[in-house]
Amino acid sequence: MRLKIELYAKEQEEIVNKIVRILDLNNKKIYTLYELDNNTEIQENIMALIPEIRKYYSFNGIKAVGDPEKIKRPWLSIIKHLLKTRYNISSKDFQFTKDGKYIRTHIYNFELITIIT
Repeated sequence: MRLKIELYAKEQEEIVNKIVRILDLNNKKIYTLYELDNNTEIQENIMALIPEIRKYYSFNGIKAVGDPEKIKRPWLSIIKHLLKTRYNISSKDFQFTKDGKYIRTHIYNFELITIIT
């Protein structure tokens, strides 16, 4: 039996491209968790990809796809898991003040992996 990575390489690439477009990673490389938590449009668009992900990926290792109700931020898990083949995703603690309110969150930097041939 062939693996889904062999059977659906093109479809998997299309899903990754959709996530890149949803996050607009060609123009914006840095997101805060606070920003993502408050952007329901990004969350809904990522969650709408779950049926496609189930079809074209072996999702046993992606709990957010198999059982999203049990995870606090399934959309973030999907982003991290599917983009790790194309992007180095680094995370660090981040603090800022908004409207006089102190906010502590994480900041994610999406760095495109360059392949040297």
